[in-house]
Amino acid sequence: MNKKGFIFDLDGVIVDTAKYHFLAWKKLAQGLGIDFTEEENEQLKGVSRVRSLEKILSWGNKTISDDQFNRLMAEKNEDYLRYIDKMDESELLPMVKETLQFLKDSQQGISLGSASKNARHILDKVNVNSFFSAIVDGNDVSRAKPDPEVFLIAAKLLDIEPNQCIVFEDSVAGVQAANTAGMTSIGIGSEDVLHEAHYIFKDFTQISQSFITDLINN
Repeated sequence: MNKKGFIFDLDGVIVDTAKYHFLAWKKLAQGLGIDFTEEENEQLKGVSRVRSLEKILSWGNKTISDDQFNRLMAEKNEDYLRYIDKMDESELLPMVKETLQFLKDSQQGISLGSASKNARHILDKVNVNSFFSAIVDGNDVSRAKPDPEVFLIAAKLLDIEPNQCIVFEDSVAGVQAANTAGMTSIGIGSEDVLHEAHYIFKDFTQISQSFITDLINN
């Protein structure tokens, strides 16, 4: 059987930690007297912590000192980590573990490619760490998606050419990064949002083993 590289984003693909980011950012925003909606939270997906706080401040027309800015970023992360610490395997999105198992049984290369600096901790919490032969997270990259750096590092660690890699992504920036890297992009989510992806599925329940087998063989 051919060997391909399968690279998974974390948030929105393996687990849904966006809700925990939302709760932590909302608490921060309320502390500054800023209303923060789920729609606004969508705009922070895949965006760095610094840029996220800058956006929230601009929405609320607030300016704060550098010291307060750094303190708030640290507090937000601590709040987020408290939510993460309560995670377990029940938080895996449907059919993700079965897909990972199928890829492992098929002896495919499996990597994580995520902007999250807490990725390893989360994989431990939901008990899927052992499926990944390479993990690339926010600690390993200097350029955020849509720059393809995270996926190119993952391909290199798997020792598989970029054009032989398949990326599962839920964000526009992630899909663009995969496409720029010359990889096959699979959008997980809404067709309206992820129309630049080569394939789009609502979630992993719609991805058949025969579809994955075709990806491996083609």
